[in-house]
Amino acid sequence: MSSLQGHADSATDLPARHVHVEHVMGTVVSIDLRNCDEEEAVPGARSVVRWLHEVDALFSTYRPDSHISRINRGELSPAHASAEVAWVLQRCEELRQDTAGYFDAWATGSLDPSALVKGWSVQRAADALVARGLTDFCLTAGGDVVSRGGRQGGLPWRIGLQHPKDRGALAGVVLAGDLAVATSGTYERGEHIVDPHTRTPPTGLLSVTVCGPDLGTADAYATAAFAMGREAADWTLGLDGYEAMTVLDDERVLLTPGFPLADRAGESR
Repeated sequence: MSSLQGHADSATDLPARHVHVEHVMGTVVSIDLRNCDEEEAVPGARSVVRWLHEVDALFSTYRPDSHISRINRGELSPAHASAEVAWVLQRCEELRQDTAGYFDAWATGSLDPSALVKGWSVQRAADALVARGLTDFCLTAGGDVVSRGGRQGGLPWRIGLQHPKDRGALAGVVLAGDLAVATSGTYERGEHIVDPHTRTPPTGLLSVTVCGPDLGTADAYATAAFAMGREAADWTLGLDGYEAMTVLDDERVLLTPGFPLADRAGESR
């Protein structure tokens, strides 16, 4: 999923911080670990990087040897793909039904589950870090973010949402503890999202940001909402456990009631 760049503010005075940046899955992934020593942080970051490269090898639509590419060429049946691929394809079908067909891994005419895979894989990486005992971190992959715990002094993470028309500005800042945030739009990759029902790019929107407990689901919901065009804001009001911010093409911003947007003083609205 193309996304408007999301990122966590850096803290300069917190000890025991480890940051790693990796180019993988066609984007930049940053791993920001807090309140942990090197013996915990380094293997944790390495495990995230290793997992994301494994995901890229399986799901890339650009690598000819990936399972997705082989399925698209008819060389591999989905029934004989890896367990991870089988799970993702099943989840894609569930999400297609949940979104009235607006999330569709076959929207472009060939199989491309990327709008779920990035969020799903980063969420799994975050869950693995928690299982290792790491409690304060922020993982960022393009515009997709998973945060846990907080920064120094119990402060929440501040996740900036790139303004869709001004690279030097933010459309908003989300205050986050344990949260997943995904943004869908045309800012990074152009008109790559289509309405599966019409096979044409949606109109009326600049971006949709969805936040909630699971990044894979948030990623898919953001993609589906963007594909709906101007119907997105009404549809996001009915999401269970997820909140949304929709930026219309006239730059009006529409929020669901619980969206955790911060004001200029840094307090949630």
